[in-house]
Amino acid sequence: MRTRTFLLKLAAASALLCAPACGLRDRAEPPTPGAPAPDAGAGTDPVLPADAGVACSQAGLEALELRMGQLLDQAANDPGVSSEQAYTLMLEREDGRTFVHSQGGSSPATRCESASTAKWVTATVILDLVDQGKLALSTSASARMPLTWKDPAVTLEHLLSFRSGYAKEPLCLHLAGANFRNCVQSIYEKNAAGAPTPGTRFEYSGTHLQVAGLMAIQSVPTAQSWGDVFSAFKARTGLFPDSTYDLPSATNPRLGGGMHWTAQDYFGFLRALYRGTVLSAASRSTLMENHRGAAVPTASPVLDRLGEDWAYGLGNWLECPGAKGGVSYDCGSGHRNSSPGAYGAYPFIDFDHQYFGILARQGAVGTFHEGVAMFRSIQALSEQWAANACPP
Repeated sequence: MRTRTFLLKLAAASALLCAPACGLRDRAEPPTPGAPAPDAGAGTDPVLPADAGVACSQAGLEALELRMGQLLDQAANDPGVSSEQAYTLMLEREDGRTFVHSQGGSSPATRCESASTAKWVTATVILDLVDQGKLALSTSASARMPLTWKDPAVTLEHLLSFRSGYAKEPLCLHLAGANFRNCVQSIYEKNAAGAPTPGTRFEYSGTHLQVAGLMAIQSVPTAQSWGDVFSAFKARTGLFPDSTYDLPSATNPRLGGGMHWTAQDYFGFLRALYRGTVLSAASRSTLMENHRGAAVPTASPVLDRLGEDWAYGLGNWLECPGAKGGVSYDCGSGHRNSSPGAYGAYPFIDFDHQYFGILARQGAVGTFHEGVAMFRSIQALSEQWAANACPP
């Protein structure tokens, strides 16, 4: 698969980062909100066609970055695109050049509520335990849970790919004073009797990762909480130094959406995934591959809000802007992976064009589509920037 091949290449190569060269920002004329991005599945060459431009001079790059920033500001200030003007965009391309632009008092150090951007992080933390031999994707939930768990068919892989069938959310998931372990037990009790066969439905819900998180806690003898698991991950990797899982509380965090992070923390996480400095090559590839299979999407916010049928890896989406309507995903595996959050933050890794980034933003809940629309308004220019291709 293309993702696996690319990640293995990255793992084999030394990731020599260039000194950041950040110019001002700018972007291409905004398309109609919700319009499809360029086909994420087209071609294998990460460099744009020769007729798309010439190698950028320093002045050309600065002009391109200025335009990207201008157009991002234009989209953020357009009420037809975005209801929130404050944001920070951070990008990095293969040669290490970075691009950072902020508006409205936002900065790379601003703390934001994660919403669903946390899903990618949680899945990575758990796969790190898989790399350590403490869990396997084939491990059943019942093998790590109390004796009351009778269903051996639900595996860690089902949970991380949202195909476990355990999609009904108990109220305790959102209560600061609830007990994390008891709440996971409530998820089982609310879902087990009537759950569909594991693997048959894709249902986007915060419940799957709560169960997977308790499996992770149970696999580490010294861990009493998810905070212990995450702290150990941070100590091993150096990632997320200023970020926490603390919503609705540190003792009962939502693993699918309960972080506070800074853009610079999340950007460092994306760099580690892209450059191959976190997880084994096999686990990074597995994280980003299509795990939906034949599962029918019965709960997909992307399908509901954008009308696009994206597939799912482990805690992150595989984008497919050209697939319209249900069960129409046709983009293969791993061209552009992302994990948009309900407040409009949009982290992504684009393997075809060899760059990654995050649009950090905290708008109203339910505005994830605004962050996607904002980024799509500069996507063509950002791909030129990533390829170092300027207008002739």
